[in-house]
Amino acid sequence: MANPDQWARQAHDAGYRSRASYKLKQLDEEYDLFSQGDTVVDLGAAPGGWLQVAAESIGHRGHVVGVDRRRIESLEGFDVKIDLLQGDLTDQTTIEELALIVEDSVDIVLSDMAPNMTGQYDLDHARSIHLAQIAADIAASLLAPGGTLVVKVFEGRDLDEFRDSLETGYRYVATARPPATRDASSELYLICKERITAPVSVGDRLTVEIIDVGSEGDGIAKVDGFTLFVAGVETGDTVEISVTDLKPRFGFAEPVDR
Repeated sequence: MANPDQWARQAHDAGYRSRASYKLKQLDEEYDLFSQGDTVVDLGAAPGGWLQVAAESIGHRGHVVGVDRRRIESLEGFDVKIDLLQGDLTDQTTIEELALIVEDSVDIVLSDMAPNMTGQYDLDHARSIHLAQIAADIAASLLAPGGTLVVKVFEGRDLDEFRDSLETGYRYVATARPPATRDASSELYLICKERITAPVSVGDRLTVEIIDVGSEGDGIAKVDGFTLFVAGVETGDTVEISVTDLKPRFGFAEPVDR
């Protein structure tokens, strides 16, 4: 396995702006992050190594947007739409400008943001969670149903709670440490796939009207426009249901006490 210095040399030789490019490439290899035509937002993108990997991974129909307080040098040689925004991600004006640039929903939000290190482990960890929460909040406002969030965190006491909070909004959350990570580093990446935008949660009980029956024979109910498939009911029924499973664009439920 290559050591960190080798990753840095490889990045330089390959024309990547950062050795961190190989972290994203390795995460993509393991978790299949990118698809052709994706719209990708990279938060804290300077100097642009992750932007380069994203741009080469999504094809000419894709769109890559990088945001950072620091100026990001323009990226050349990619047959893909690239927008660069200089701004503070804690400033609502920057978030509004970002939303205007992407125009529509986003497929992937990336964040390799890290705090300025103080050497105080608990403080650095807390600041990393704060930045990760900013990324998660931005993802919640931009990501399409089924979208992906990749966010860096430092190990520490608040990590489990933060991960648990993400698991309520995504069908799949994994913790990863790509090989290009420095041995002494406490950084990890949370890979959050298949964003769920349902107005209900698994285990919720509610009363619904069955408005139709689907091709598989399950009843169809709508909750704030979100489709729930309900077993064992007929069109016109009004029933109390319990939500059993959620997917990005629809869910499943069962009648209560039937």
